[in-house]
Amino acid sequence: MSLKSAFKHFNTITKHRHKVIAHCAKAGIFWQGLRHDLSKYSPTEFLAGARYYQGTRSPNEGEREAYGYSLAWMHHKGRNRHHFEYWTDYNPKTRQVEPVKMPLRYVVEMFCDRVAAGKIYRGKNYTDNSPLEYFLNGKTHRKIHPETSDLLERLLVMLSEKGEDETFAYIRRLIKNGKEY
Repeated sequence: MSLKSAFKHFNTITKHRHKVIAHCAKAGIFWQGLRHDLSKYSPTEFLAGARYYQGTRSPNEGEREAYGYSLAWMHHKGRNRHHFEYWTDYNPKTRQVEPVKMPLRYVVEMFCDRVAAGKIYRGKNYTDNSPLEYFLNGKTHRKIHPETSDLLERLLVMLSEKGEDETFAYIRRLIKNGKEY
């Protein structure tokens, strides 16, 4: 790990975090956005992120290629409720670990996270369709609660078709109504 890669990683995660905060503010969950991804600055996540920094994709991919798993990712998903992977639990009826429906505010933060990640990693090549393309690319092998998946996809389709302003206005109305989806 070089000092240069550590600085670049710090810059990338900080820019991403600030974009998520801005999107969370647009969505009506500003305070939640302020806490977004703070675990990325912990030694477990930051040191791996700096070591495997690439700039165009998650450093967790590099760590997986090196070891077959990513300790940084396991640490991250276990502390950040905006990741659907956090929302799994043992079902005593089926005796399997299964996805659990996410609360609305975390689905909204996940949406904000995906939009911000697309903007950071795709840069000038980002379009409002980019987060939907990424979502659809992994849809067949993702283990996520069906209702959570459907809501996230609906929001990403809306973003692709109607843009940020209309999508964030819709999200604010969802949150204001206080109902789950």
